[in-house]
Amino acid sequence: MDRNNLKDILLLQEKKNGFDKEFTIKRTLSNNINSFDDTDFIIIISGVRRCGKSVLLDQIRKPDSYYINFDDERFINFTVNDFQQMYELLIELFGRKKYFYFDEIQNITGWERFVRRLHNRGNKIFITGSNASMLSKEMGTHLTGRNIMRELYPFSFREFLRFKGKAITNIEKLTSIETAEIRKLFLEYLDNGGFPEYLQTGKTEYLQNLYENILYRDIITRFNIRSEKALKITSFYAASNVSKDISFNKLKNITGLTSATTIKNYFHYLENSYLVFLLSRYNYSLQKQIYYNKKVYFIDSKLANIVGFRFSEDKGRMLENVVFLDLKRNNKEIFFHREKRKCDFLIKQGANITKAIQVTWNLNEKNRTREFQGLLEAMNNYGLDDGLILTFTEESLVEKEGKKIVIMPVWKWLLDD
Repeated sequence: MDRNNLKDILLLQEKKNGFDKEFTIKRTLSNNINSFDDTDFIIIISGVRRCGKSVLLDQIRKPDSYYINFDDERFINFTVNDFQQMYELLIELFGRKKYFYFDEIQNITGWERFVRRLHNRGNKIFITGSNASMLSKEMGTHLTGRNIMRELYPFSFREFLRFKGKAITNIEKLTSIETAEIRKLFLEYLDNGGFPEYLQTGKTEYLQNLYENILYRDIITRFNIRSEKALKITSFYAASNVSKDISFNKLKNITGLTSATTIKNYFHYLENSYLVFLLSRYNYSLQKQIYYNKKVYFIDSKLANIVGFRFSEDKGRMLENVVFLDLKRNNKEIFFHREKRKCDFLIKQGANITKAIQVTWNLNEKNRTREFQGLLEAMNNYGLDDGLILTFTEESLVEKEGKKIVIMPVWKWLLDD
């Protein structure tokens, strides 16, 4: 890359560093990342595009540091051979510093060798990336044991409340009026999702453009997808069937493809970009887990509504999607249960299932028996004495078949530390 062009980019990026603090919300993940300040680990922050990774870097950035954003189109001709020149220019322009913050560095093939060299020289390195497996190969060959990886998602409900200027310190001391306000804000969160810039602008065009960028830049171009139409149909199907089972064979027929393996690969790419998530049915046999149909979830409720098709408001399924994302946000190992009955979520710790969770918009005469029976079957199968049902408003404690079942509003569960 031309040295003068690279110099101009570094100077311009340095001048643009820093975000307007009035429009940035402290991310919960920042506390976790700061706990590794005194270690020599490389810190990797991955997540969907535009979920706030760059802002998070700015929030945790040390004053004595370099920041380079490789998602800048002016880096189009930058290759691994330019890293040394870039390093020398950084020292020439800004002096020698220990901390390096690299945004979307996975855009440069071979980046891991340069990062390893910096790390070996005692530097502290922070990296962001927009695909989940960006380090799978590199970690295995160059960065094994040298990194800590954390995932950032769009705003959680607590972060959404911060954005709205509503701080919650003790949910047990909320008045009835405050509770009503929180419920109203939760409905807004359920409808509008958690992408920071969309919440600021309210422009659906922003989310549509984000979706196109993910499809074309992170999937179609990156993985050389030939059938663009089939990929879009697959993504549309996922967004339209949030919280439902999917069949690779059925989608193969819908898309007109000849192989269910291609559909499986498409979902791998969609998951890799953090757009879509697949949840496995639990079985003690790993082979059976792989064989079973999966349930599908989407990165954001508003984006799912824009991308997909809705026959109705589907609040119950979107409520389940919110619960799934929060479990992911908290690094839980999640499955679903299905035998004679269904249970939405199982939480696994180590070798054991430790919690069963059922999600429904409300409990009524039509669904009460079904929801309780599904939860109880899961509790009995995995030896659990306690179960949880999450709804929009209901709250109580019941005992059935000698087991304790907590019924709790989702918004309260999301705020329960």
